[in-house]
Amino acid sequence: MSKRNQQLHGALTPQGGMAKTVDELRNEIRVAVGRFEREISATFTKEDLAAICDAVGDDIDTDSLPPKPRMRAGILERIGERDDETGDVDRAFRKGELEAIAAALDA
Repeated sequence: MSKRNQQLHGALTPQGGMAKTVDELRNEIRVAVGRFEREISATFTKEDLAAICDAVGDDIDTDSLPPKPRMRAGILERIGERDDETGDVDRAFRKGELEAIAAALDA
């Protein structure tokens, strides 16, 4: 496959490097906040999300961690990626959100 075809099909970034997978982005974020990489595909744990909240300046109660949807919403709000500021985020982060989190953490 030519470089142009790879770009069209999403295999390469516009700069010519390989696009990162969701799992690679999650692991970069984990490492950036002092957590451990995972060898299997796994969404963030409550502890991972709490570490990300701390890194982006979202103040949470670490004695009793809030629900994951509330922490996801707080993270997105802190990095300016929240379109709708009502309610929690009841799903895993999307790839674009993970890219924004990694950029905010300079991962």
